[in-house]
Amino acid sequence: MASYIPTIGLEIHAELKTKTKMFCDSLNDPQESHPNVNICPICMGHPGTLPVPNKTAIEHVLRVGFALNSQIAQYSKFDRKNYFYPDLPKGYQISQYDMPFCTGGFIEVEIRGSAKKVDIERIHLEEDTARLLHTKDNKNSLVDFNRAGVPLMELVTKPVIENGKQARKFAEELQLILRYLGASDADMEKGQMRVEVNISLAKNGAKELGTKVELKNLNSLRAAEESIEYEINRQGKLLDKGDQVTQETRGWDENKKETFSQRIKETSSDYRYFPEPDIPPLELVPQKGFSLGELHVSLPELPQAKRARFIKQYKHTPETAEVFVAEREFADYFEAVVSEMMSWEKVAKHNDKDKGNLILLAANYIVKNLRTLLTETSMPVAELKITPENFGEFIYLIHQGEISSAAAREVISEMFATGRDPSDIIEQKGLKQVSDTGELEKIADKVIRDNPEPAVQYKEGKENALQFLVGAVMRESKGKANPQVAAELLKKRLK
Repeated sequence: MASYIPTIGLEIHAELKTKTKMFCDSLNDPQESHPNVNICPICMGHPGTLPVPNKTAIEHVLRVGFALNSQIAQYSKFDRKNYFYPDLPKGYQISQYDMPFCTGGFIEVEIRGSAKKVDIERIHLEEDTARLLHTKDNKNSLVDFNRAGVPLMELVTKPVIENGKQARKFAEELQLILRYLGASDADMEKGQMRVEVNISLAKNGAKELGTKVELKNLNSLRAAEESIEYEINRQGKLLDKGDQVTQETRGWDENKKETFSQRIKETSSDYRYFPEPDIPPLELVPQKGFSLGELHVSLPELPQAKRARFIKQYKHTPETAEVFVAEREFADYFEAVVSEMMSWEKVAKHNDKDKGNLILLAANYIVKNLRTLLTETSMPVAELKITPENFGEFIYLIHQGEISSAAAREVISEMFATGRDPSDIIEQKGLKQVSDTGELEKIADKVIRDNPEPAVQYKEGKENALQFLVGAVMRESKGKANPQVAAELLKKRLK
């Protein structure tokens, strides 16, 4: 295959979290399972109805713009995008054309240690369409208008993405930012975020871009990445044969892992955009109820800043930081645990190294053990029964050698199920680790008597024999012996 340069841009739609729809007071409830319940004459497009913009939806888009370093418009308007389709009750969509709320901006993503800045063209606001449901025989389609009129943010990137991996990382980062801002749950499985791809290929060094193809029906971030890589290969083979790439919209077949033609792509002139006559232009100034300054300062700590802080403040690896950043409530829980521990007088007496070890120990048990329990039970962090104070106490007991790692697993499982105090669980189940040298000396002597061959092997320099003897001490003590103390006692006796 000849050398071709892909030019890739993304169009990402996200349903916004508001109480009501974009231009009416029908409920915006993505959990509603009954069709055609949250509807009214306005979102059904009845003649004579007048739309009224949802201020919360506009504020969501403005905060996203601030988060992505966009230029915020002080003057904007809505436009009519005209096209006919069964899921569009009015025969047109209220959207934005030449005066979006946000222009420019960027998101910086990192792939294998290399940074990539993805520039943004625009962010605008529109209304969502209805949902079409097809019968199994594909002979009939049903229309559910619950989604019609739901606030929909559209973000368009500049065509600066080079491959599927970059596209996926950009979409993942945007998804995180939307969740941090509380603007959208951005769940692709529920249709709350949809990714569309514009892609073309041109020969290396060519002055003009290739023919643009749009990819739709991408229901996951993995599908976005895979469809881009497939399309780069498909278009490259066509160009190698001297064939033309058709400007069209293509879908993605998840089973076959290939794109397929859907329809010839429309252009902006086909939509006959014109200013929405039923909605006056908007001035985004305090006098009109929009305080851009207050919106800007209301932004939370964003994912990129949180990653950097967790690595610097808590000495996390990038991988561990990413686990916490990926779920804001998970990160908040970890910081609440650390805050509890650091406020205790008994911890305040420790040196910085011990405090650092406590923090790392807490991170490890939260990421590896607690996260596993949450995943296995599909429990959200908000419903976790273990208080940060109890989890902090649990970590402190491990750090002080009060319980072994095996006992710790049993304790955290019981805490997860019941929310009980770790000290009570340890006492009730008899899990306290034995570090008393007097008691362990007796066990060590017995183990050496019962296992003369490994004892001799250790004296001959075979270090693995010591581990066998430590294991024997653990079994003899029913798992209660402190393995470090046991190892030291065995070494002294075997000199």
